[in-house]
Amino acid sequence: MTRNDEITIEQGSTNVYADLGYADAAEMQRKSQLAAEIARGIKARRLTQQGAAELLGIDQSKVSRITRGQFRGISEAKLLELVTKLGHDVKIIVGPVRRRAGKIELQFA
Repeated sequence: MTRNDEITIEQGSTNVYADLGYADAAEMQRKSQLAAEIARGIKARRLTQQGAAELLGIDQSKVSRITRGQFRGISEAKLLELVTKLGHDVKIIVGPVRRRAGKIELQFA
């Protein structure tokens, strides 16, 4: 890099999937958050992938994929189920719509 070269920095949004142009960006971000919570839960319990697979009732290969952030083909409902199997409570709140389309938001306590 020479002195005349400039580095352009573009500030992204809070959703990397939207920044990358994915059509299902909001869903992918939620699934990413759930997968990260599953990985944290497995680590907190000091489970091996095989131990986690037994607890969660899924194949070890699926545990491996989820903990590496590869969650395509796994529904949000399934990820929520896995979170509960790791001892977390899941609360879904349906409230009034404040704009034309509602939104789904995850909060972790």
